[in-house]
Amino acid sequence: MTPTLWLSGLRYHLRHRWQLVLAVVGIALGVAVVVAVDLANESARRAFALSMESIAGQATHQIVGSPLGIDEALYARLRSEGLHPSAPVVEGFAESRGRTFRLLGLDPFAEPPFRPHLSFRSRSEIDLNRLLTEPGTVVISRSNLRELELGSGDSLELDIGGRPAVVKIAGTMDSDDRMERQALDGMLVADIATAQELLDMVGRLSHIDLILEPAEVEPIRTRLPSGIHLQRAENRTRVMEQMTRAFSVNLTALSLLALLVGLFLIYNTMTFSVVQRRPLLGNLRALGASRREIFWLIAGEALFLGAVGTAIGIGVGIALAQGLLGLVTRTINDLYFVLNVTALTVTPTALAKAVLLGLGATLAAAVAPALEATRTPPRLITTRSREEIRYRTVAPRAAAIGGVAMATGGLLLLYPSQALAPGFIALFLIILGFALGVPWITGNIVALAERLGRRRLATPERLALRGVRASLSRTAVAIAALAVAVSVSVGMAVMVESFRQTVHQWLQFTLQADIYVSPGSAVSARRSPPLLPEVISRVRQTSGVADLSTYRGLEVGSEFGPIQLQALHLNQQSRTGYRFRSGEPKRIWPAFEEGAVLVSEPFAHRSQVVPGDRLNLDTASGARTFPIAGIFYDYESDRGTVVMARAVYEQWFADQTVSGLGVYLEPGADVEQTMERLQSRVSDLQGVRIRSNRDIREASLAIFDRTFTITEILRLLAVAVAFTGVFSALMALQLEKAREFAILRAIGMTPGELWRLVTLQTGVMGLIAGLLALPLGLLLAAILIEVINRRAFGWTLWLQLPPEALIQGVLLAVAAALLAGLYPAHRLASSPPATALQEE
Repeated sequence: MTPTLWLSGLRYHLRHRWQLVLAVVGIALGVAVVVAVDLANESARRAFALSMESIAGQATHQIVGSPLGIDEALYARLRSEGLHPSAPVVEGFAESRGRTFRLLGLDPFAEPPFRPHLSFRSRSEIDLNRLLTEPGTVVISRSNLRELELGSGDSLELDIGGRPAVVKIAGTMDSDDRMERQALDGMLVADIATAQELLDMVGRLSHIDLILEPAEVEPIRTRLPSGIHLQRAENRTRVMEQMTRAFSVNLTALSLLALLVGLFLIYNTMTFSVVQRRPLLGNLRALGASRREIFWLIAGEALFLGAVGTAIGIGVGIALAQGLLGLVTRTINDLYFVLNVTALTVTPTALAKAVLLGLGATLAAAVAPALEATRTPPRLITTRSREEIRYRTVAPRAAAIGGVAMATGGLLLLYPSQALAPGFIALFLIILGFALGVPWITGNIVALAERLGRRRLATPERLALRGVRASLSRTAVAIAALAVAVSVSVGMAVMVESFRQTVHQWLQFTLQADIYVSPGSAVSARRSPPLLPEVISRVRQTSGVADLSTYRGLEVGSEFGPIQLQALHLNQQSRTGYRFRSGEPKRIWPAFEEGAVLVSEPFAHRSQVVPGDRLNLDTASGARTFPIAGIFYDYESDRGTVVMARAVYEQWFADQTVSGLGVYLEPGADVEQTMERLQSRVSDLQGVRIRSNRDIREASLAIFDRTFTITEILRLLAVAVAFTGVFSALMALQLEKAREFAILRAIGMTPGELWRLVTLQTGVMGLIAGLLALPLGLLLAAILIEVINRRAFGWTLWLQLPPEALIQGVLLAVAAALLAGLYPAHRLASSPPATALQEE
């Protein structure tokens, strides 16, 4: 290409700086959302991996036992038999000053081969003598010590499963390696004996770490007693990562929708730049510029805009990711497991992905305008009306292609698969297909409105409608961008409200007890520390208490990996709280008492089991098989749950501990007064959480709302991208129609009437976008509920159609269009008509 062509393009963009800025902003916003979600997910994943590595270290295998742990005598026997290297580990959680710490009990003399970063390196300052000989001493990371504003030798108060404990800091851990330093964050390390006392695990170990050669695995496995298992160390990490995979994929897909909306803006910008330069391009073609040179001129400009927008988007995305990281971490803590993420991890892979997405999306959106600039013969390229005629001719064909794309998406949804990728591909095909049909639909809607209002509408209204249809090549693109963004907002709102109402109804019939008692630690739901027997006895004897149901929650091994098991003693009222997807209650409950288990809907979905199948569980006396009696609806965890009768659990797991109580009151007993009596009776024994049925419902819905906060943010960002696109389109129309509006002013139209005309035109565009967004939004909601959500999490949701969400969608589209049209309307109404006519 000649320098003359490049200079012509540069001069055009310098003369239209606002258009250049809007294009860059649109690209930057789209890229920023993708980068932010990607970095937040990757940082959480990396923090989890570091946390797991800090525990597993160099271990290749682990010896694990029942939920109560392993008798430490086994470790002594294996060591005496020459099993080296091996290291005992005691693991649990503790809370202090609103923060959750992982408490790790280790043997310093067995550690060097396993966890070098915990082997008291030179940067660590640890009084090893105190740690080994003085009870209640721990070491902590240097950064955590600064955060807690403590010094070495100071005391730290802990809450461990509702039991208070005080430890002394015997030193700090640190490392020169940034990753190792991050792994130490949120960790308390103690001697084995100290950790056993703090976690009430005297004489027991959480697991034993081993470093084995492949040939050593089976001989070791055969030496283990019944109920003790040998597993690969990475199994635990893999299972935990699988828990959050669907959550991360859904966030990534939602962020890509923002980039998809940005595509419309890029396409609109490049199309308008081609249309506005038609006379110049026609002259260049007539003077000898080839089609190839014109194509690469437009494509090169798009690549430049994409590069600038992507660079800015990456910077904004990194800043945005820091805020999203807290939301992602909080959601993982609420739903899955304890995770401390304080540092944002920016990887070259994430940045490379952002560059490819930003540049790829820009070039993809610029191909059609670049081809358009090369196709028209030079003698016709200066005729604007011919382009609009051609566009209206092409619109039906584009709508037909869009119909094919939507039908293809529908067929993909019908394909029997549990994979998420086909569902998301179908979702994007449906959105793109709908967008291709917007120009044809818009033209027909406006034509119908013109016919119906021919005698009723005043001149400004008729001109507003005609202006939308006369410039369909650009108004339709802006309408499509806004419609897609608002449809995503409507679809997500309907899905979230359906989810919320489903959870609300489930809580209503599941929480049958009047009061619930559990250990006071906020991590009790994850680790299920036991209630003291004396606490249970005093609760039972409290005035106003009629009956109790008991709960024991723990993690056990199975053929599907570690699973959540709940051992329940249920009275008749408790049983009414279960709703079954498969199986008849009259047959389920007798089978349940005889030894069958119940599985939640997410567990059945993930494990592909049905009533009548058998489930293998690792019990204290070895592997046992339990028949599955029924599948119940459950929305507590997408990981899934297995429920077993309390008597059956005690028989096979030799565990009589209780993690929580459901308290049923006598008729007429006051809930609040009974809660106060319970608190006064047991507070001297153990810190417990005593909550009413209503309190748990409210707390559960609060967690639900926190979980979807990040979704709301991404919805708003998608609408922001669309708003930029509408503003860009309206500014383009203002420039293009400057002469037309100047003539209207010259023949008598007042500034107020012109303002009204432009405002009506933008309002019509917003109204059409809002009306088109409703059916697409409802379709997206149905796909999210019936396909994406079901495949990702296994939940059955009941579709709700909140009228306020639909009305808000239309109002959002109209408001966005009207706001975007304020500046163009002001500029047109305040510009002297003579100036516009002279410029033309």
